[in-house]
Amino acid sequence: MSSSWYDRPVLSGRYVRLEPLSLSHAEGLFEAFKDPAIWTWQNSAQPRSVEETREAIGKALADCERGVRLPWAQIDAVTGEVAGETSYYEVAPADRGLCVGHTRLGTRWQRTGVNTEAKLLLLGRAFDDLGAIRVGWHTHVSNERSRRALERLGASFEGVHRKHRIRADGSVRDTAVYGMTDDDWPAAGTALRARLR
Repeated sequence: MSSSWYDRPVLSGRYVRLEPLSLSHAEGLFEAFKDPAIWTWQNSAQPRSVEETREAIGKALADCERGVRLPWAQIDAVTGEVAGETSYYEVAPADRGLCVGHTRLGTRWQRTGVNTEAKLLLLGRAFDDLGAIRVGWHTHVSNERSRRALERLGASFEGVHRKHRIRADGSVRDTAVYGMTDDDWPAAGTALRARLR
């Protein structure tokens, strides 16, 4: 098993820089995530303070230590502000697969190049650097915005996991599953780079 699958290098683009999530990002994330609409489809509750944001980051870093989740902060490459966060999870080097998720982006960075480029950087690392054969995503079955965004990335809808997650508010989530394979990646990568231009 290659340890590189569990590394969190800095990944840099024109619009976004992904850097390993740390407690130093707490204030920036709290500011970026103040809009309650960001939390509509999330499994976790909206932090009410910088301290609660720190606690959430602490949980993400504990998951990182256990190899359960590899979190990055999304940094606006132009202003240097914290714009959001994203992660790899379900990392499976033996099966050459992983998932991308735990993605949240501040409202003013939505519908800019930030999220598209972040996905491009994460997919490029997965397929080109790590030799992944599959990248997956999970989203709330009713989250149409997320589902359309995944389809624009070139991911294929693969089905629904029924009663898959219990959310912070106690509701039970059916999860829409999407995937992209190494066969899909060349065309998807070309299309994403064209979109960013």
